[in-house]
Amino acid sequence: MKIKKILAVVLAFAMVFAFAACGGNGIKENISGEDSSNAANGGAESGSFANEGTIKIGGIGPLTGDAAQYGVAVNLGAQLAVDEINAAGGINGYKVEYRMEDDVNDAEKAVTAYGTLKDWGMQMLMGTVTSTPCEAVSAEAENDNMFLLTPSGSAVSCIKPDVAFRVCFSDPNQGIVAADYISDNSLASKIGVIFNSSDTYSTGIKDKFLEEAAKKGLEVVATESFTNDSATDFTAQVTNVKDKGAELVFLPIYYTPASLIMSQAKAMDYTPKYLGSDGMDGILGMENIDTTLVEGVMYLTPFVKSATDAVTTRFVTGFEKAYPSQASYLNQFAADAYDAIYAIKAAAEKSNVTADMEASAIGDAMKTAMTEISVDGVTGTGITWAADGEPTKAPRVAKIVNGNVEAA
Repeated sequence: MKIKKILAVVLAFAMVFAFAACGGNGIKENISGEDSSNAANGGAESGSFANEGTIKIGGIGPLTGDAAQYGVAVNLGAQLAVDEINAAGGINGYKVEYRMEDDVNDAEKAVTAYGTLKDWGMQMLMGTVTSTPCEAVSAEAENDNMFLLTPSGSAVSCIKPDVAFRVCFSDPNQGIVAADYISDNSLASKIGVIFNSSDTYSTGIKDKFLEEAAKKGLEVVATESFTNDSATDFTAQVTNVKDKGAELVFLPIYYTPASLIMSQAKAMDYTPKYLGSDGMDGILGMENIDTTLVEGVMYLTPFVKSATDAVTTRFVTGFEKAYPSQASYLNQFAADAYDAIYAIKAAAEKSNVTADMEASAIGDAMKTAMTEISVDGVTGTGITWAADGEPTKAPRVAKIVNGNVEAA
């Protein structure tokens, strides 16, 4: 059962975070930028550390390849959070070291990356970024009792071990939310679905979408599949959903094949509405993307940078200052990673993690502490975690309007 008592925590000015214990069994991480004391860092001055030693957090994700838009964003978001935390005195007075390895969105390479990080001395893992590699790595983490918090691995099996948690929504949740959104907003009477049958992320969302669509009375007129080996020519799939009269096409896939589907559909003079899963985020960052092609596209996302709440404003301002030439990576994946690092901080401080602890001992401490914290993050307010590793937060939908992402 989740422990919902929350200790009061308020964030210090621009990069200074602290906790003030008020009793009870919970802890709340607030990253709104509001003022508070620096008590949690042992009174350490900004940029200094009360204790010797470092806490090592590893990361795994695609820094190159077709899914690099996700991995690079995660890396930047995580590094921003680490830099802020270190400027505030670290975690429990220890400096945080962070290192990310490239898996090129490949399960075998992800396992190799995990081994590299273990050799480096990793004590906790923030990763992996995509679902299939995360499934492979979570098995390794289970064997080592290595605490794992994936920012964006949404397949259910990504967090099967009791030591694994996630920041993003699971695939089934996305499928349900997508069908509900179409129904609640009367977006279309006839719906087509195009999914990747060789990808667990895509099939997981598709399955729950079809199940929820049936419950909502939505008419799905065509369900078309492709595989990684055939992800360049979508003529047959597009032709079928067009001929069946689909007014909206649901795309539970990543942005690269989604952009090809939209382009080929446009060439056929077919311009339906599009709703995507969170894998659509990053499409505006593609090189030479035709913004008119994606005008009006909707997709599930926990983060919209135009939001005006204090937490989002602070994150966006900090990201743009730290990475002025990398604005295209300011997306939900960067936000997920940023929240992931702060969740690790909150749980590590709740469980009194120290730099000299073995990874397995940290795993035991963190898997309990994660169920006892609450984080006011960029991707949700009052985020909590159940023992099964799933987060509780409200879903959001974004829409591309005039080349910008807005809340739908």
